[in-house]
Amino acid sequence: MSWQIDYAHSHIYFTARHMMISKVRGRFEKWEGSIAFNEEKPEETAVHVTVDVASVNTREQQRDDHLRSPDFFNAAEFPTMTFKSTRVERTGEDTAKLVGDLTIRGVTKEIVLDVEYAGQAKSPWGTFSAGFSASGSLNRKDWGLTWNQALETGGMLVGDKISIEVELELVKQPETAPA
Repeated sequence: MSWQIDYAHSHIYFTARHMMISKVRGRFEKWEGSIAFNEEKPEETAVHVTVDVASVNTREQQRDDHLRSPDFFNAAEFPTMTFKSTRVERTGEDTAKLVGDLTIRGVTKEIVLDVEYAGQAKSPWGTFSAGFSASGSLNRKDWGLTWNQALETGGMLVGDKISIEVELELVKQPETAPA
């Protein structure tokens, strides 16, 4: 069975510490992907996502422009980041570890996301959807995102740990009869 991402109900979020005292949240507005969700054998599911890094949105234009600059994503030279799964490890009835390669600024490193399967539902329009939540974290410096500024009171302006949250809704596609 084929599944397509419902972009109106799917999101990629991130969180970073600011000045060591608060958290800044953001999201990516433009991204696309394919999910080969295997209902019978979830461990055979495959995920590939490409994110337009220039679509970063933290609700602060000056900060977003800085994130697009060579100090961070360098969107002019590296317009996308990608995630491609390498394996799925089931950890429970509705949970798994999604392991894959994340490429940012030409640097590829393995990351692990904890995934929760929320089940399926039939919409009022007769379609079937499946829901997933994924979360994880990474050290931005591992991908060459090293810009920072020391604070007068001690510590740094931007935290190294970046938390990732993904909300994903897939819509089952009708099977087409062979020609």
